[in-house]
Amino acid sequence: MGSSPGLGTDLPAHVQELCTRAMEGAGVAMFVTGPRADEMPIVWVNAAFVRQTGFTAAEVVGRSPHVLETLLAEPVDAQELRAAIAEEREITHTVRALRRDGDTVWTQLSLSPLAGPDGSVTHWVGVQVDVSEHLERYAAQVASLALERRERAVLDVVSRSSDLLADLDQPYALRDITELLAGYVVDWAGFYLNDDGLRYAEGVDTAAPPTGRGQRHGRYTPGLFPLPTGAHATDALGDSAAVTGSVPRVRLVDVPDRVQDVLDGRIEGPVTLDLSATYPQWSASGWLQRDLHHRLSGLQERPGSVTVSAVPGRRRILGLLVTGDSGGSSGQGLGHGPDAEGRDGVRTLLQVIARRAGTAIDNVRLYAREHRLAETLQRAMLPEQADVTGLDVWTYYAPNSEHAQVGGDWYDVLQIAPDVVGLVIGDVVGHDVEAAAAMGQLRSVVRSYAYELTTPGPVLERVDQLVQGMRIPRSASLVYAALTQPDAEQPDDAWRIEYSRAGHLPPLLLRDGTVTQLDDAGGALVGFGGRSRSTGVATLAPGDTLVFYTDGLIERRDRALRVGLESLVAASAAVTAVDAAGVGEELLSRLADAPEDDVALVVVRIPDPVHDASAVVLSPRSRRWLLPSEPASIGRARHAVVRTCQAWGVRDSANAELVVSELVANGVLHGWGHLALRLFDTGDGIRVEVEDSNPAPPVPTDGHPNRMGGFGMQIVERLADWGWRPTASGKLVWAKLRPSDR
Repeated sequence: MGSSPGLGTDLPAHVQELCTRAMEGAGVAMFVTGPRADEMPIVWVNAAFVRQTGFTAAEVVGRSPHVLETLLAEPVDAQELRAAIAEEREITHTVRALRRDGDTVWTQLSLSPLAGPDGSVTHWVGVQVDVSEHLERYAAQVASLALERRERAVLDVVSRSSDLLADLDQPYALRDITELLAGYVVDWAGFYLNDDGLRYAEGVDTAAPPTGRGQRHGRYTPGLFPLPTGAHATDALGDSAAVTGSVPRVRLVDVPDRVQDVLDGRIEGPVTLDLSATYPQWSASGWLQRDLHHRLSGLQERPGSVTVSAVPGRRRILGLLVTGDSGGSSGQGLGHGPDAEGRDGVRTLLQVIARRAGTAIDNVRLYAREHRLAETLQRAMLPEQADVTGLDVWTYYAPNSEHAQVGGDWYDVLQIAPDVVGLVIGDVVGHDVEAAAAMGQLRSVVRSYAYELTTPGPVLERVDQLVQGMRIPRSASLVYAALTQPDAEQPDDAWRIEYSRAGHLPPLLLRDGTVTQLDDAGGALVGFGGRSRSTGVATLAPGDTLVFYTDGLIERRDRALRVGLESLVAASAAVTAVDAAGVGEELLSRLADAPEDDVALVVVRIPDPVHDASAVVLSPRSRRWLLPSEPASIGRARHAVVRTCQAWGVRDSANAELVVSELVANGVLHGWGHLALRLFDTGDGIRVEVEDSNPAPPVPTDGHPNRMGGFGMQIVERLADWGWRPTASGKLVWAKLRPSDR
């Protein structure tokens, strides 16, 4: 092939020949076209061009470059080349080209203009480099990075959803998970729980049963729903009913319902629910379709179908995870795009989250159920009798928050006879339902023998015998004491205490700043007493105080129990209060700021009217009581307020007594669970707080027509400023008495 016009005509002939042979033998496909004015005919191609395209030189030389355009798989590539030629500028562009045999190759095409002596473009030089191998390697790297990015995203979603599932007590935990999925994986997601029928759930109702079956949507029961008509009447009720119009016999008839099949565990799923199809109105599919039409109405692109995945529990399907994807290509989430592998990954991810959600829901419900059971058992152990004639009695129990308010501590106050009071405090090892159950058994056993025998030593001996036969699985310690009231006809008589200890810490006797440990009559833990139990005896005088306690009051990880007992003795010696509640508050303020175990405390004081009136009291100006929800608690609350006002030097306690009486009565009548009563001396008045387990607020009324009652909150409004606030377990009603002459 000779030299072409304008291709280095100023070079020597042998150099031109050398250049021509170099271009001809190059391993890169090259071609030369004429000027644009002549429609750029192809004037030369090299051997590499022939090998790469499959066209011979004779087939392309002299022809228009349109033959090259036909080899471009994408029309947009030809448009960019035309624009560069029109502007007479160099262009390098990667195009997808077709060989003559129909195979495609990726080519990096460079097209450069060649100018003649006058500066005008006379020829164009094209160079084609096959980059298919490089692009395939690059595509593989991109795919690998995309896969790695997708896997990391999946792990991130699983991790974040696991964090949310770890806090299912939060009221919107399920909603937070669906928002995570909707922002990252799909266009829309929602949980439906099958608690007595399907319902959309943003959180978990821990009161729902952890076992059993929810309401079945998809099995028709005549009488519960309108009879089907139209196209579905034959399917649901049988041919005879559709033809004759007669009412069918009462029976259950299956209808096709894949959503119900998922709920029943007949199929594993996931299944696709077509939102444009027609379903029987009483079916689970029909109910879910109607609910989704309402919930998806706000989406810009509503999905035509949704994916329904089961949320499995241990024994049954707890509900559904429903996800919808409009299928748009503009989204950046994991669920978008045509990648089948990506869609499979999303499907697997949703199933993993659904399974984890089911396990977490089951766990939180089982835990809540166990907690309610244990707490009910434990609260049932609290005494029903806290007031005893001639004694000032105060009781306190606080569970360690780490143990979910379930423990084995208990106390009891028994009016065994008109002149005998029984006191019990004990501690069962553990913080679970078994500990609470063992506590309940022991409480019943001790109560039975206390009423029968009275004397503490023989009572514990009989308790040992019965406990050994009952094989109670938990060890326990306790103190049982019997207080005998003096004979009114014998002025020299005094209160007397008899006691016996079964592995428990000794009670304390506080008298005139001196503390005595009642450490006689000790013995082994309950059920391990192989020998007879002894009985200790002490005489009590007016002003004396007895303190019964469990080890949670003094036990700490960073000190020995002996050191804790010494701290309790020192704190008791510094007590100045002249009421049992004040003594308890002083001890709690000094010792129970950060308890590491359950704390039970019983304080019994013999009033001393002569010295109490002149005593200097430095105890905290706050008091608290836990009262059972029964009418007798109203009177006990009034007595507690009167004693507290006397201890604080409040001369006029009538208004406080009346307000407390009304608030406690309201809690007894309209609340449930035990009542917590608290009093505070704020410096400018008395503040009363009553807490119960009913979340409904108190409502003042105009009374009940034609009958008594209904004026309680009106009385409170006359005497105090009052309000209420919700609590974790119910509500708290407070009243601040208006200042008066104190």
